[in-house]
Amino acid sequence: MATGRRISRVAELIKREVSQMLLHDIKDERVGSGMISVTDVDVSGDLQHAKIFVSIYGTEEAKVATMKGLQSATGYVRSQLGKRVNLRRTPEVIFVEDASLERGMRVLSLINKLSSERPVEENLEGPTELPDAQELEV
Repeated sequence: MATGRRISRVAELIKREVSQMLLHDIKDERVGSGMISVTDVDVSGDLQHAKIFVSIYGTEEAKVATMKGLQSATGYVRSQLGKRVNLRRTPEVIFVEDASLERGMRVLSLINKLSSERPVEENLEGPTELPDAQELEV
């Protein structure tokens, strides 16, 4: 088993190398149909498996096509990782779509909507005083 520090270093190295491959090396047209960003890499404790989380910007059709292109390129990505990263064994690669940025944007828009609907008087009142601990006891 690898230490936590080694796992995080290997994950960062894989993230950097896969990002470079997405920019320059993968020639599949489906991968270029949406803008792709590698958001995170999760490496197993024995360094045998790597989940690569990607965020894809574009239409839903572009996202589906890009994920299919990435899944078909896993063999190429793994072989290139074997050449670029000095590990005893090259980890199995799995691409996973990361929708956390979209969820975050949706939550922010809901918060902004709620704050814009709130009356102005409530925002200007200032902080309300919390009751004393003695008042809360029953």
